[in-house]
Amino acid sequence: MDELGDTGALGDRGGFGAAGGPASPLASAVERACDRIRALGRHLTHPAHDGNERQQPDTDLSDTDPSDTDPSDTDTDLSHSDSDSDFRDGDSDFRDGEQGAVEAVEHLVDQLVVWFSWETLHADSCRPAFHRHNDLISQWGGPNADNVYRHARIDPSRRYVVRGRMHSCDEFLLAIRAGFMHRPVWGTLGQVTASELGIAPGDDFELHFGGDHPKAIDLPDSAIMLSVREYYFDWRAEEPATFTIECLDPEPPMVLTADVLAHRIDESMNEIEESIAYWNTYLADNRAERTDNSFAANTLTVGKGLSIARYEFCFWDLGADQALVIECDEPDARYWAVQLYTMQNFELVDPFGSVTSRNHTQTTRSPDGRVRFVLAASDPGHANWLDTTNRRQGLCTLRWFWPHSDQRPTVSTSVMNVDDVARFLAENEPQATPKERADELATRQNHLRWRFRT
Repeated sequence: MDELGDTGALGDRGGFGAAGGPASPLASAVERACDRIRALGRHLTHPAHDGNERQQPDTDLSDTDPSDTDPSDTDTDLSHSDSDSDFRDGDSDFRDGEQGAVEAVEHLVDQLVVWFSWETLHADSCRPAFHRHNDLISQWGGPNADNVYRHARIDPSRRYVVRGRMHSCDEFLLAIRAGFMHRPVWGTLGQVTASELGIAPGDDFELHFGGDHPKAIDLPDSAIMLSVREYYFDWRAEEPATFTIECLDPEPPMVLTADVLAHRIDESMNEIEESIAYWNTYLADNRAERTDNSFAANTLTVGKGLSIARYEFCFWDLGADQALVIECDEPDARYWAVQLYTMQNFELVDPFGSVTSRNHTQTTRSPDGRVRFVLAASDPGHANWLDTTNRRQGLCTLRWFWPHSDQRPTVSTSVMNVDDVARFLAENEPQATPKERADELATRQNHLRWRFRT
């Protein structure tokens, strides 16, 4: 087929018109997007900075959390230019050798998929549909390994109803939001949980938002989305929750004009650049405030995010034969977990191929009532091994949600050779055999196949 070649529509830098003619707004948006994607690719794969990067805007780290809490702030428009030197990542570096460049480009593809879909294809609040982020394929901003994330576009002047069935879902948190954490406007404006509404696993539900329904939840003027976090505590291979959303007073389908589509394409690229730059800098800034291989007494609480969330961070730096032993009081909370993340991209360390997270149902307690974890690239024999998958560096988070008190768990860490772990810990510490490891991983994989089955 050579129809496009005859007109020069895609090959001509002049736009989707006659060769040499003026570019239309849509053609210009497409060309800008291509230029910006090329610039991102060059930036993420160059072996070194060119020395011209501009500084990332300051962030107040005491007011920020990972993406599943939606806190953080920046009111700066990250560069939307076709110049490598205009893409900001502060003093941090995306690359860590050849493998780092591979992962950076893979993450760029993730972000293209997520944000083009959200900003370009899920932009109509009259015909909303839940858009899943942070699954086994596309991730950003430190997702919770025990969650499914869904987002739907809304207009606060309209009425919506969310219907569904819990199936095996243990809990959900539905938040009304002004934007994602890395965006110039962000924040959680309101939230409700399944348990607060008396909704349990297996139950059907119907929730109303906006309007005069007697049980309707108000939509603040700055709301742009409904966000759902499904919680799966016990990873069973069973049907996950289903959610649908309906706008109760839609308008006739809008005609998608060239100007509207051009704006959506530009906004997609804005969000792609903002996400990549923000989260890289977020990790670098948090690490700079801490000492590697230790949990600082610096609990991250919530600014404009979720009031139920608490976090502490430990950035590990381990040799191939080293292990990080974490000893901790069991957090006084309904839900808690320890999870591993990659640097630069803030994605989960392979949640399908390895055991890289453990929540309160997946952790074996020690006889003294405390909990202990061992981070290492090889199996130390301890029941609560977390596999670093041969990553020398990364982020380990301790999170506890729905706390019963303000008591911070006491956490200590020790670095040692993997072969010394058994001698360091008490003889009656819980152990796991190779068969038990294989069975555990198979159980987790079966659950994940169900949780993300479509």
